[in-house]
Amino acid sequence: MNRHSASMLAPIIALFALAACHSAGEQVPGDANDRNPWNGIAAGEVVHFLGTEPFWGGQVGPDGLTYTTPENEKGETVSASRFAGRGGVSFSGTLAGGAATLMVTPAPCSDGMSDARYPFIVTLQIGEQTRSGCGWTEKQPRTAGQ
Repeated sequence: MNRHSASMLAPIIALFALAACHSAGEQVPGDANDRNPWNGIAAGEVVHFLGTEPFWGGQVGPDGLTYTTPENEKGETVSASRFAGRGGVSFSGTLAGGAATLMVTPAPCSDGMSDARYPFIVTLQIGEQTRSGCGWTEKQPRTAGQ
């Protein structure tokens, strides 16, 4: 296994390590007997995402992961592999800043700067840096605050 493959497996290994820390009797999100991966975002859907401090965003889908910043509005696009787990979906690839993993979790999210509400919390790790933000899809859009 080369260094690139090992770095892409790191988030998956971390999930298994976390699962090993809990006994089978502990509460798991959803039906503990359900062994199917989460299917709240179809494999062909595009997930849009954004975050603040620092500002960043982009989208990920069948055409790859595009990561944008105010300094690079066009963004950097790379191929990304998709992994659906029990509590969400992740996408892994390699950006110029290093190995990147975008984790999408179904939960209400606020960007902290507008009244918009989002259906997903996103966590983006690039190399050693971790960023938090919000996400949405066409089928599960962001909405204006009430």
